[in-house]
Amino acid sequence: MKDNKKLGLSAFLPLIVFLALYVGCGLVFTFMGKESAFSFFPRHVALLAGIAVALLLAPGMKVAEKLDVLTTNMGNSGVMMIILIYLMAGGFQGAAAAMGGKESVINMALTFIPSSLLVPGVFLMCCLISTAIGTSMGTIAAMAPVAIGVAIGAGLNVPATCAAVIGGSYFGDNLSMISDTTISAAQGCGSEMKDKFRTNLFIALPAAIVAMVLYGIVGGQGAGTVEVGAYNPILVLPYIIVLVTALTGMNVAVVLFIGLLSSGIIGMAMGTVDFFTWIQGIGGGMSDMFSISIVAALISGIIGLIRHYGGIEFIVNAITSKINNRRGAEYGIGLMSGILSAAMVNNTIGIIVTCPMAKEIGGRYGIAPKRMASLVDIFACAFLALMPHDGGMLIVT
Repeated sequence: MKDNKKLGLSAFLPLIVFLALYVGCGLVFTFMGKESAFSFFPRHVALLAGIAVALLLAPGMKVAEKLDVLTTNMGNSGVMMIILIYLMAGGFQGAAAAMGGKESVINMALTFIPSSLLVPGVFLMCCLISTAIGTSMGTIAAMAPVAIGVAIGAGLNVPATCAAVIGGSYFGDNLSMISDTTISAAQGCGSEMKDKFRTNLFIALPAAIVAMVLYGIVGGQGAGTVEVGAYNPILVLPYIIVLVTALTGMNVAVVLFIGLLSSGIIGMAMGTVDFFTWIQGIGGGMSDMFSISIVAALISGIIGLIRHYGGIEFIVNAITSKINNRRGAEYGIGLMSGILSAAMVNNTIGIIVTCPMAKEIGGRYGIAPKRMASLVDIFACAFLALMPHDGGMLIVT
């Protein structure tokens, strides 16, 4: 055990291998012009390669002991809670979309954009939509074609419009109670969801207001009106129910269960969905979360081995040796989350990797869990939104 604790930086070799395989291959195929470049070397396989490397480290330790550390960390209660919430959040998103809620949210938001403020309006609507539906990629995919088409037709600043779609989508994803990034950050840092939301809003809202003003200046003046589809405000209710109940402090699993039931009851009452279509929507949404759930478990296992080998202690000591105060610790946590998210091209994975180290650093400097969760999530989303090879950037281009 003592020798294992001396591995230091080399304990991170499993993560380095994962990054080299997954990100490296993704970038190579991106430069080759391949579609879905990051799918050529699936991240699950890259993580398995990282696990294999982790098992080869510390040869003085039995493989059975290493596997015990790996699987214990993969299956701890915190990880299982994250996975449960992932699945329920995915089920709610699928159910709400099946009963027409997602379409109504988007169309209702677009209806209220004034033609004279189209670019800042697009930003604001993307903020609201992403907060409601809990996914930046889903918001970008839905809003980008409409926003870009309107920008071209009205003679607006198209790059600014694209930036507004991406920025607003990540802002909402960063706040949403049903976003996988929020779930990962809050659970990983030991914060209540409502506390993280309030702290996050206090930090991010001033930046959003400044962004809206700047979009109004550089976006140009739109001509005409935005043509959007029909919407039904009643179909938006499940999203409002989830937001309100979450802010009351109710357990997030219970909140999502209430959201699932409300989407079914409202959808069937309005005749937009039948029982089995609703059930299939839940199943489809849960299936969409299977991948990130497996990734969360595998990464948690690798992080457990890295901690066992002394890697976490080493990197925390290295970071804190350069820090003189709490503010420096907060910047260190944020930059670590942002850099890892950008390197992994996935803010959720970056957050999962960052949280154990953030808790160690935050504990030394007395940083509240809600503030740690907010910083980890904000920097992860902000850095990723700037990456030219991020999914959102690729959609708008």
